[in-house]
Amino acid sequence: MTNRRTSNQALRDAVVEAGYSYDQLARAVRAVAAETGDSLLTNKSAVAHWIGGKRPVPRTASYIAEALSRRLGRQVEPADLGLVDSSQAPARLGLRLGPDPVTLLRQLGEADIERRGFITGAAYSVAAAALPLGIEQAAEYQQRATGQRAGHAEIDAVRDMTALFTAIDERHGGQHGRAAVVQYLTSDVARLCRATFATQDYRNAMLGAAAELAYLCGWKAYDAGEHGLAQRYYLQAFQLTREADDRLHEAFILRIMAHNGMDIRQPGHTLELADAALGRVHGQADTCTEALFQVTRARALANAGRRTEATRQLRSAQDLVLRGDEREMPRWAALWGSARACVSSHSAKTMVALGDHSAAERHYAAAARSRPSPEYRRITALTIAAQGREQAAQGHVEQACDTWDRALDMLEGVRSSRGVDAVAGMRRTLRPVLRRGARRAADLDERARTWQLAHA
Repeated sequence: MTNRRTSNQALRDAVVEAGYSYDQLARAVRAVAAETGDSLLTNKSAVAHWIGGKRPVPRTASYIAEALSRRLGRQVEPADLGLVDSSQAPARLGLRLGPDPVTLLRQLGEADIERRGFITGAAYSVAAAALPLGIEQAAEYQQRATGQRAGHAEIDAVRDMTALFTAIDERHGGQHGRAAVVQYLTSDVARLCRATFATQDYRNAMLGAAAELAYLCGWKAYDAGEHGLAQRYYLQAFQLTREADDRLHEAFILRIMAHNGMDIRQPGHTLELADAALGRVHGQADTCTEALFQVTRARALANAGRRTEATRQLRSAQDLVLRGDEREMPRWAALWGSARACVSSHSAKTMVALGDHSAAERHYAAAARSRPSPEYRRITALTIAAQGREQAAQGHVEQACDTWDRALDMLEGVRSSRGVDAVAGMRRTLRPVLRRGARRAADLDERARTWQLAHA
């Protein structure tokens, strides 16, 4: 008897529901793979084979599921599509809001430390970005106590370590000390989250401290260009803040998730996230902190093409931060530096989305001036590089070269994928000018090339 492979009806149905041709699905899968740096060569013949019953490798299965999730507007798992067995679905690790975020974080961190490809190369999920939306009540989980007792001293220790790791990150780039941060989260901090506390307030404070560290791990993954992994850390940080019953800290993670989607040009659900975040803090936080949320919404509105609303919201954010006192900001917001600098930086990004390069240049310059150096060396360098990009967009190439020289000075020794992208962007912008034989541009391009070689 001849063995015949059973066709994959679940995948066939999903493709039909999505309205994809085989060629369109192949293009969508390649696009998702490209976001992770994977140069997949999928074509319509491969799609036909999958629907015919041939299973792709698990990594490709996760790309297929994400491509269909984006099209269908809901989360679709590889196992739902018959592409893997339910026991073979680790690529979705962290893309759910389960009842035990501590266990999920530990598993996620271990996969990160071991540099397992299914997680370090995971694609950012637009569908998963919607998971926190509409969730109002924390789902209590049964804490599995370790027998260890903990209190304010242990909470302070975790906060101090997070502040130290954050300072190193801001000064030297996300790849310095990254493994140490993740290891600390998965061992010491995960264990402390399961300790016995004298009061519920102490337990909540420890969960909040863990959320700050989980966010830092996500930020480091983002700075390395591992956007799917960063999203997973952010989702579990969000769940920790919910378990800690801290509505304002929870809103801060929603805000970060909105920026994450906009930064990597995946705007799906980012306006809804910004709306949900602002709704939680409006009238409940100090004015500088609320300004951070208002400028996030302004940027999301600009990305959605709602120019008038974006401009109005931006002015409100700028007015708030000027009236506020940064000393009143809660720890989880103040940890990341000046609110005025942050509002200026995101005002610039809002203006970029609105096509106003002159205003964007001014806001980037203001943001760079507002951050002390060398404490915020990486972000200041990236801000100055962005300022030069906006100068070049206005045709001021000589001025842009001078600005980029300053950025390269500050980027020396910084280990950051975003720094690498910024320098590559400088060189792309200079190519047309180089063909005209501009000496200043040639000098800057050579310096940028040398930097790339040293920071590969």
